[in-house]
Amino acid sequence: MRFIKILFLILLIINFSPLKAAEEKQEQFIKTEWSFKGILGKFDRSSLQRGYQVYAEVCAGCHSMKYLSYRNLSEEGGPEFTTQEAKNIASQFEVIDGPNNDGEMFTRTARLSDKFVSPYPNVQASTAANGGAYPPDMSVLVKARTGGADYVYSLLLGYEDAPEGFELDDGVYYNKYMAGKKIKMSNPLMDGLVEYSDGTVASEAQMAKDVVTFLTWAAEPHLEKRHKIGFKAIIYLIILSTLVFLSMRRIWSRIESKE
Repeated sequence: MRFIKILFLILLIINFSPLKAAEEKQEQFIKTEWSFKGILGKFDRSSLQRGYQVYAEVCAGCHSMKYLSYRNLSEEGGPEFTTQEAKNIASQFEVIDGPNNDGEMFTRTARLSDKFVSPYPNVQASTAANGGAYPPDMSVLVKARTGGADYVYSLLLGYEDAPEGFELDDGVYYNKYMAGKKIKMSNPLMDGLVEYSDGTVASEAQMAKDVVTFLTWAAEPHLEKRHKIGFKAIIYLIILSTLVFLSMRRIWSRIESKE
């Protein structure tokens, strides 16, 4: 019994050693101001449109967005491209449709009702093209990751030279915000990589913020509506609580006067 207690103490010391604690220490995410945060938060339309541009020019070559349709780009609450602009975006892609009257599949220009065209035909093809690493679908990526927008933003800006003694295999990069600090995706951003049509300077941080804003909207397209409903609900509850309080106060005042 004594041996078991000693062994337990040794394991406890090992598990809570300063070295292990330092290794497991979670990097603090980079903080930035998000327009969509808070009960009255709204998406910045210009940032959403720039974010789509970053996704289309930088991310779409590897990452799909299979739950998003081209018509969503012109809907209220989103990037709010005009219908014609959304049609022009869709027309840049081709989808396989059919069968036709002859029972054959055919290729046609994408329409607003179509889902975003994926860069690869299937998971196996995407994995093979990326050295065995599967590029995750970005439709709900922000919601699926602990830390949400802050995590994805930090990850995009977290590429650094590996510290001395930190071993990396070929095709693997150091990113201090990635689990294990190893990532197979090379740094996708660099200053001036895209040219924004609105004249905004395309710094690495700006592109990261814009594309994360776009990905947050893709994962939560009804966020603004929820915020509005939530705000109205709070106002309603405040008014209701006030009326209940005044009613109860009036009732008790009558009881106390009779006593």
